[in-house]
Amino acid sequence: MQLKFKVHSKIQKPVAEVFDAVHNPSKLSQYFTTGGASGPLDAGATVIWQFADYPGEVPVTVKEMLPNKLIAFEWGEDDKQRVEITFEALDDHSTLVSISEGDWPETQKGLYRSYSNCHGWTQMSCCLKAFVEYGINLRKGFY
Repeated sequence: MQLKFKVHSKIQKPVAEVFDAVHNPSKLSQYFTTGGASGPLDAGATVIWQFADYPGEVPVTVKEMLPNKLIAFEWGEDDKQRVEITFEALDDHSTLVSISEGDWPETQKGLYRSYSNCHGWTQMSCCLKAFVEYGINLRKGFY
């Protein structure tokens, strides 16, 4: 058994606009990293994410970045997890965003963390959709 997941969201905006909302720290901070993001998600960079509703800094090490296609990074505590966010233009005005993460250790703690992060990435993709399509910050007051 592999502990990993993938979530999807269809966003009614062009791929370049959706990609920028994740890559650009000033936009990412308006709906997800509510305590700030220290820089853009460029390959080779380590950026710090902070959340107003979660104490502490979260280092994110970007492994790959292909404009309008892919952002892949590692994060986590002792056992780092790889996250891949892919962007697929469905037409000129809509984008499919897929977020996958794993492989956690096949333990009770690994199972719990995978479920927790699946919830978090599903919520992030909903917040991304609301922000890009309507300019709404769903995360504000969510937790």
